[in-house]
Amino acid sequence: MSDYRRWYVPGGTYFFTIVTYQRRRLFDDEANVGRLRAAVATVLKEQPFEVVAAVVLPDHMHFLWTLPPGDDDYSKRIGRMKVEFTKSLNGISMPRLAVSESRRKHRESDVWQRRAWEHVVRDEHDFERHFDYIHYNPVKHGYASCPHLWPYSSFHKWVGRGVCDQRWACQCEGRSPMSLDFTDIDNSVGE
Repeated sequence: MSDYRRWYVPGGTYFFTIVTYQRRRLFDDEANVGRLRAAVATVLKEQPFEVVAAVVLPDHMHFLWTLPPGDDDYSKRIGRMKVEFTKSLNGISMPRLAVSESRRKHRESDVWQRRAWEHVVRDEHDFERHFDYIHYNPVKHGYASCPHLWPYSSFHKWVGRGVCDQRWACQCEGRSPMSLDFTDIDNSVGE
């Protein structure tokens, strides 16, 4: 058994990678993206926190969350989000995937991988790297040629607030692609 230890920092900002079971492409379906948003909204009402940045891809998602001062319980929030989303699928006809005895024993379904990967943001540079990584992820995976072309991203919110330039990492109108290297983050999240 692994000796994995999570680092909890009250009021901290965390980067998360959350993956579907067997990389199932649940979020190719726009309705499922809506169900996920509703699940996050439910958790936000129960245990407030700030969703700083987010991107939802077909088989995984990345978040930057900042917890309230004195609060370090991101595990409960992620667990509740997973449960709320999974419950929202009741009555939806989807092919079932085989699950192991271990997953059945832990009452786990064929929706989510067992764990989420987390990283405590250490400083402003670390924040900016993960913020950019989230918004560039659809381009990295080949789902969009530019961050502004991916609909399930907080990039649009930050463009609207004047924090991000819509042309950041954009290849539209013959622009040359940016040379962005996120190898350090990719290696740590297993992408």
